Amino acid sequence: MTAVDERSSVEAGNAASGLYTYDLAPTKKEGRRWGAYNVFTLWANDVHSLGNYAFAIGLFALGLNVWGILAAFALASVLLFLLLTLSGFMGHKTGVPFPVMSRIAFGIKGAKIPAGVRGAVAIAWFGIQTYLASSVLSALLVAMFPGMGHLDDNAVLGQSTLGWLTFLALWALQVLIVSYGMQMIRRYMAFAAPTTLITMCALAAWMFFRADGSVSLSIDAPLTGGAMWLQILQGAALWVVVYGTFVLNFCDFTRSARSRSSIVRGNVIGIPVNMLFFAVIVAVLSGAQFQLDGHVITSPTDIVRTIPNMFLLAAASLALIALTVAVNLLANFVAPIYALVNLFPRRLNFRSAGVVSAVLGLVILPWNLYNSPVVVNYFLGGLGALLGPLFGVIMADYWLLRKARVNVPDLYTEDAQGEYHYRRGYNPRAVAAFAPSAAAAVVLALVPAFHAVAGFSWFIGALLAAALYALIADRSAVLRDVDGEAIAVAAE
Repeated sequence: MTAVDERSSVEAGNAASGLYTYDLAPTKKEGRRWGAYNVFTLWANDVHSLGNYAFAIGLFALGLNVWGILAAFALASVLLFLLLTLSGFMGHKTGVPFPVMSRIAFGIKGAKIPAGVRGAVAIAWFGIQTYLASSVLSALLVAMFPGMGHLDDNAVLGQSTLGWLTFLALWALQVLIVSYGMQMIRRYMAFAAPTTLITMCALAAWMFFRADGSVSLSIDAPLTGGAMWLQILQGAALWVVVYGTFVLNFCDFTRSARSRSSIVRGNVIGIPVNMLFFAVIVAVLSGAQFQLDGHVITSPTDIVRTIPNMFLLAAASLALIALTVAVNLLANFVAPIYALVNLFPRRLNFRSAGVVSAVLGLVILPWNLYNSPVVVNYFLGGLGALLGPLFGVIMADYWLLRKARVNVPDLYTEDAQGEYHYRRGYNPRAVAAFAPSAAAAVVLALVPAFHAVAGFSWFIGALLAAALYALIADRSAVLRDVDGEAIAVAAE
């Protein structure tokens, strides 16, 4: 059966199914436009986000020297390259988005569990990232037009008038971009990536010369010995956790990749090379500022606000805003869109699901979430801890049990005899592997008694879930063809 015949089979057999829509359908090979550069720009935007800079600079504040930071990011980049490449190959081979991919392990109805968790995390962070970008825009407007300062003095639902105006402006901009679909997101990324890299290089160079060509390699009392290596390992593990969302739904993007080599080449430049480049910029920014006044910055915005030239201040601020919007589109907008389309296939498409996601990101009043350590640590931290076990089950099912063989047409059928119907649409063995692993990961991440291993909760949860699933999975139900050949892969 050819790829065209397979897609026709999917369309003909499931046109009336609630599991099949235009947005959830497997991508046609001839319609794939993502090359290595597009994959690279995804990472060039996402790695250099304000949140990531704050995290990396925090390692300097915690006592890691420059070489320790570089070691942490080198280790993390290797791990991420491997995990993201495995996840990316899944999207390229099947051509399906993450909610559909989840049906392979969890069942046609059980897939709502991983898609829902991933979507909830993304919606919260969409609002928070939009708020962070709006804060930069508000500060820029006050610097350029001091008379607007009075708009920042009041508070309505926890946000000033100026804050509301800038937040809604950036919120509307992102909704507009998403309304044109994935191709517009791809074009925006291609524009934002070089802008981001040039801006951050220029900012690092400016700080380096401002500090007379010298940077501090550590704070006054740096970590040494075992404490240093533990922090390096925890820093690397936490950096992988930051990308736990992307590791899970990277197939949302690689389903449009032209080839496996495009994914590999884009990941090589975008992850190991780009992340070490990122680490060098962090070292220069934090080390130069500490060299100047003994102060440890918390974000690049702390430096941007000290730029004496208004033109350069505006250029740097706008670049940071463009960067944050790019990160939001990639990491926090696409995932809930596909999750909502999967939940309400007959009512929502990509555009309308984008509006619903954006509205949810607004009504949660994200600035209140961000300013509440309890909410961020326990709610978002708890949800984030669930991502590792989900990844473990999905990877074990696809790579270890199925050996990358997938019956794509059956991903869209409600027939009780379908490959992924399992038991009433749920795979009880996947849920049984996920539930205890998720509980363990959440406990390790949030209970203070386990603080020493909290940074490794994602890995522990993922490995535990993968091992449990491999142990209890029903191998007799994995691809019922007696020859062990791939049944129907619509993408190939």
